[in-house]
Parts: sequence; C-alpha cells; structure tokens
Amino acid sequence: MKVLLSIKPEFVHEIFQGRKKYEYRKSVFSKHVTKVVVYSTKPEGMIVGEFSIKRILQYTPKELWDKTHNNSGISKQYFDEYFEGRDKGYALQIENPVLYEEPINPFKLFDSFIAPQSFRYINEREFQQSIDFVEL
Repeated sequence: MKVLLSIKPEFVHEIFQGRKKYEYRKSVFSKHVTKVVVYSTKPEGMIVGEFSIKRILQYTPKELWDKTHNNSGISKQYFDEYFEGRDKGYALQIENPVLYEEPINPFKLFDSFIAPQSFRYINEREFQQSIDFVEL
C-alpha cells in the first residue's frame, strides 16, 4: 500500500538529492505501507516523486536522533522543536527515492484535493491508473 505524505519543499529536495535518509513523523500508519508518494507543500504544491520505506524506527526522540542524525537532513533544533513534548517518535527509513520527470498536479488526480496534515492512504492501482490518465 502507498501513502501520500506532505513534506516541506526544502526537505523534499534533500530527500531526492540523497542527503535526507529519514522522514520523521509523530505518528505512523496502522496499515502495512511500503511506498510513500511525496506531495511537496506550497509554494510548489505538486506531487513530485516517491520512495520505498526500508523500515520504520520507533524510539524516544533522543534515541531516534542518536540513531539517525547523520542522515537526518534537518537540524537538531528543528528536530527538537518537531518532537517537543513527545514520548516517542518515528523515522521512515528512505530507500530508492524516485523523482518524477514531471511534477503532478494533485487536483488532476484527486477529487477535492486537500493536502494531508499527516498522511493519506492511496490505492496503488487507482493511483497508477490516475497517473497514466494524466500523462495521456
């Protein structure tokens, strides 16, 4: 199964340039998810690529930072602010990032598109059919 994640443009660029190997989250999926479709938030506002999830780490924020900071793609200050007041955090280990040749306008794929605050499950078959349709 795939999910659509909203990610800030500066972090999207780090992911697809290979410097950000972990995407941090306060919560994760209840279903088995293998791929992430990346929605780069405004000002880009486009679906720009996808990556596989190698594994999902769950630790206290301190342990999570200790295990991932070398490939975090973010500052310690940003990390601490993001997880402030949290007992646990998650890191999606990024594998095989693929930047689409052409960004996809999400309004052409989804009826009444609203960028997900956390994530949105995607039916892989429907998503692929929608992409094929948009590319025609």
